[in-house]
Amino acid sequence: QVHVVESGGGLVQPGGSLRLSCAASGSGFSIYSADWYRQAPGKERELVARLTSRGATNYADSVTGRFTISRDDAKNTVYLQMNNLKSEETDLYSCYDTVDTWGVIDDYWGQGTQVTVSS
Repeated sequence: QVHVVESGGGLVQPGGSLRLSCAASGSGFSIYSADWYRQAPGKERELVARLTSRGATNYADSVTGRFTISRDDAKNTVYLQMNNLKSEETDLYSCYDTVDTWGVIDDYWGQGTQVTVSS
């Protein structure tokens, strides 16, 4: 069993930056790929950034050039660096990890971390 926990959310002014972390814990696993999603109450969940198994990255058009997804395999952690944040990006940000545990692929969601962009 793998446990995924996000952190790094908080209150930031428009134009500010935050770095979110998604830490996976357990035994005998490696992160195969990872996504960051966001969702506001009453709205559909939106894919913000993707890190593929080959290390390629994909971003929603609205965040391209401002957000960066990366990983630290030694820490089993995926990051989302968010710059020049906008008020409309106030959302719950969640991590979705695809994990390889001894050749078995499973998917795990974290509980999310709240990002509030406001002056």
